[in-house]
Amino acid sequence: MAIVHALNIPDELYEQLQELAKAENRSVDAQVITILQNALQKTKTQLTEEERRKNVPKLLDEMRLRREQLPTDIEWPDSTAMIREDRDR
Repeated sequence: MAIVHALNIPDELYEQLQELAKAENRSVDAQVITILQNALQKTKTQLTEEERRKNVPKLLDEMRLRREQLPTDIEWPDSTAMIREDRDR
């Protein structure tokens, strides 16, 4: 296993690490490893900007389909009137 030495960690940050490690019954080293593993897993699951842009047309199509599936024979209330009625209470 590789050894990584972190230098110049602010005292406040180190105290927070100690508190978190104590709360989770871990050593500070184990807590740092857990935090790093969680952070790296999150970055793997996050979409890149390009992937998100590719999803936009698909999302717009889904929104359009949902809007088209709304019943047309229902008269939806006017939101302005509903807000005004609610404020008058």
